Amino acid sequence: MDLNAIAGSRWPRLVLAFLAGASTSLAFAPYSLWSVYPIAIALSLWLSQGLSPKAAFGHWLSFGFGSFAFGISWVHVSIDRFGGLPLVVSLSLMALLALYLALYPALAGMLYARLKTAHALPNLLLLFPALWILTEWARGWMLTGFPWLWAGYSQTDGPLLPLAAFIGVQGIGALVLVCAGALALLSQKRGLPLAFLLPVLALLVFMANRFPQVERSGETLKVLLVQGNIPQSMKWEPEQLWPTMLKYMDLSRPHADADIILWPEAAIPAPESMVADFLDNANRVANLNNNAIITGIISHQDNHWYNSLIVLGNHHEKVQQEPDYEANGTNRFRKHHLLPIGEFVPFESLLRPLAPFFNLPMSSFSRGDYLQPNLLAAGFQLAPAICYEIAFPEQLRQNVTEHTDLLLTVSNDAWFGESNGPLQHMEIARMRSAELGRPLLRATNNGVTAVVDEFGQISEAVPQFETQVLKADVALTKGTTLFARTGHLPLYLLCVLIVLAAWGYRRKQAHR
Repeated sequence: MDLNAIAGSRWPRLVLAFLAGASTSLAFAPYSLWSVYPIAIALSLWLSQGLSPKAAFGHWLSFGFGSFAFGISWVHVSIDRFGGLPLVVSLSLMALLALYLALYPALAGMLYARLKTAHALPNLLLLFPALWILTEWARGWMLTGFPWLWAGYSQTDGPLLPLAAFIGVQGIGALVLVCAGALALLSQKRGLPLAFLLPVLALLVFMANRFPQVERSGETLKVLLVQGNIPQSMKWEPEQLWPTMLKYMDLSRPHADADIILWPEAAIPAPESMVADFLDNANRVANLNNNAIITGIISHQDNHWYNSLIVLGNHHEKVQQEPDYEANGTNRFRKHHLLPIGEFVPFESLLRPLAPFFNLPMSSFSRGDYLQPNLLAAGFQLAPAICYEIAFPEQLRQNVTEHTDLLLTVSNDAWFGESNGPLQHMEIARMRSAELGRPLLRATNNGVTAVVDEFGQISEAVPQFETQVLKADVALTKGTTLFARTGHLPLYLLCVLIVLAAWGYRRKQAHR
């Protein structure tokens, strides 16, 4: 195969760019072939050299379409199984989503073609990574954001993960893109940048492992995570409400010695006011056992519905007490970052009449506050995130305090069946632990239910698609990571400065 001939011919080049983008899905769960990502980017950079901004836009649009069409193909599972749409329509919607997401790498490629100079090193090692990271940030913000498949997540099972505590997932992503730029320089017979970069990264990782920013406090707590494995087709049927609630209670009862019992998102699939008697009984059981039960539930207040977490039983300390269950109490969390279509419908007056897909159960939620107090359970403080929220590092970071003992996330990924979606979701959750230096509890309806340590490694998990409980002793930590203090802001500012410097240099050159 003559790659030079392909690079010089439009359609073969676009096809190869699409295939390179599609290959990046192998860098994420469940495959975790982390080296694929920088190689695919490097290949696409080489193919796009010399293109005009317009041609570069099309080239990277093809790359991005391949990346998202394969990388988030799991979205189609929910549309196909629960959307009530013909297959051709559901596939078209999936393609439109992938095409929209591809606009962001296309924008990065177009700006790179417009701003790059004659100097290959700063172009590939600084300008391109800066543009890519800024467009990834934009993708994680626009239209409520979709930060899935950020470059840094390719390193969740890669060698750069220990750096997350210092620079976060986006900082790791920037380093991945610098590596891609260094690989692209090999096509110009410039191997020195890569030969210099690899030992530097190895040294940084060694230092991060040698001098961790958090340490274990010596305190542990017993947790019980309950995976109910309720079929999505049955979950919201009224006649299944009491069997579902009793199932969670029956699975929890033999493990009353746990400090905290965690049930998943919407484990109780009903408005809180409808099940007050059950909640009061569960509250008394938890108090009797000196523990706390945290459960997902639908709450209602002031004509607003919320996807919530509530704490039953012990709040401030482990002690037998007899307070009644308090409806709409203060020790609760209301989801802020809602999932489009699944939890709210944009342009709902237009979209809801079109198909059942736009009328999924509980798709009319209101947002909770961006900043909320940690949940108090058996004397421990937990920073929660419900489902999709775990993909937004800054939101969780800003809700973590120096007193936070644990990170907590609950989900119901049954919408996505046996696809890669739940495994990618787990991958993202692990990155939050590595960034913030706190263990994480993740309870789901049908998997992945797991405990993650402060370094982002799964310490214990139960199989998907089974009714299971996970009982574990979790070691707590003390200390604060650099990322917890600064977040991604320094990186974003650096990226902006790099882009502005490139723009200023191009203007200066144009006026000579």
